Amino acid sequence: MFKIFPGFHLVEEYHNWKKDRRLSKDRSMSRIIKLAIAIITAIVIWCLPTESLGIEGLTVIEQRVMAIFILATLMWILEPIPAWTTSTIAVVLLLFTCSNSSLWLFDTGYSNEVLGTPVKYVSILHCYADPIIMLFIGGFILAIAATKTGLDSMLARVMLKPFGTQSRFVLLGFLVVTAVFSMFLSNTATAAMMLTFLTPVLKALPADGKGKIALAMAIPVAANIGGMGTPIGTPPNGIALKYLNDPEGLNLGLGFGEWCLFMMPFTLIVMFIAWIVLLKLFPFKQKNIQLEIQGEAKNDWRSIVVYITFAITILLWCTDKLTGVNPNVVAMLPVGVFCAIGVITKRDLEEINWSVLWMVAGGFALGVALTETGLGAHMIQAIPFDNWPPVTVIIGSGLICYAMANLISHTATAALLMPILAVVGMSIQENLVSLGGVATLLIGVAIGSSLGMILPISTPPNALAHATGMIEQKDMVKVGVIMGIVGLVLGYTILIFLGKSGYFG
Repeated sequence: MFKIFPGFHLVEEYHNWKKDRRLSKDRSMSRIIKLAIAIITAIVIWCLPTESLGIEGLTVIEQRVMAIFILATLMWILEPIPAWTTSTIAVVLLLFTCSNSSLWLFDTGYSNEVLGTPVKYVSILHCYADPIIMLFIGGFILAIAATKTGLDSMLARVMLKPFGTQSRFVLLGFLVVTAVFSMFLSNTATAAMMLTFLTPVLKALPADGKGKIALAMAIPVAANIGGMGTPIGTPPNGIALKYLNDPEGLNLGLGFGEWCLFMMPFTLIVMFIAWIVLLKLFPFKQKNIQLEIQGEAKNDWRSIVVYITFAITILLWCTDKLTGVNPNVVAMLPVGVFCAIGVITKRDLEEINWSVLWMVAGGFALGVALTETGLGAHMIQAIPFDNWPPVTVIIGSGLICYAMANLISHTATAALLMPILAVVGMSIQENLVSLGGVATLLIGVAIGSSLGMILPISTPPNALAHATGMIEQKDMVKVGVIMGIVGLVLGYTILIFLGKSGYFG
């Protein structure tokens, strides 16, 4: 998280609360039990006779990968330790027990046929420098530079001004502006920043009015949904794009601009529906609201270079198919320029949200292990997905993802489901054509991840908004369920239509 962001204190308080909650004495026993469940389950799967697992052709290394995958799944769901730590543990276990550079004791006593194909250690380590990781780093650098130059505050003020002072339009303004910011900045940073701008407004509204609930709810709703608009808006999008464009996998060649072309309109439509829902559930008593957003954009030469580079980067991202420059390559432009002119310093690099990147890399490593060992293929053979109705696979995966994303990290949800569904999708591509193809399957999971917001613990923006004291959990559940249903129905409708029309190739 960026310490220079407006509202950072809100995020700091949230993370301290999570840490204290996890480590509190009354939860220490619960934490130990959760750890024990995850570790014992993984050990049992690791030690069982290979043939007892019911997967024909399963090798020893594949069994180990399965045990590590289940360990990561349980640790991400139960969360006895931070999610990024789970990713790191999974990577270390894969390297030392399942790779072609593992400890000798894990290779002895087995024939090559029984042991199976190890994962290349280089493939696992490459996950930390995957091109999608570079795309996220570019997004983080843009966010830091925008804050240091005052571009974020200036944009917020300029973008909110056209919405006037009528309460219902101010609400629409906060929804749209928050959504737009979250397309390019961290959802958590966006929510913290916009809540900081909103705090004086909430204090000025009548204490007995419901309008303040609508405004407070608008921030997490828009931050969560707005992130779907671009590949860098939220990690699940980048994870989906990685598997969709993998040259050794689906290789769909879906560009940054193509993603934005169908996801931005979808996001704006859902925002409009959210506006109607919030107005109906929480009507305003006060008809007008005066906004005052502090902060000016700097006018020195470095700031001007930042503004120009920001605009060029977004333009190159949106026109990647015309220019031929890969979005991951474009992401390095602001990194190089801002470091060269001194806007980004070594201290700023320390403020990049490395825990998110490590968590994403851990998910990628599990995906690599599933593919290179052959475990993914054997799982597909063991479960007759090709006999299932396509609608069951696609809609079922979206609903499972949505349910999980309400309880655990959105990124962890996508990291768990994407590798498996990518293998499933490749094995039943012909069956999925009637519903838009594999793109519908994987992008649907990304959408389901972002729509998980029925509880304060569902996502950091929810927790930050709940901490204002303006929102009760029942209000969040009500809005979250409605937006989840609307988003999934609308999302799958658009994806199926685009898929059938050949948009995804």
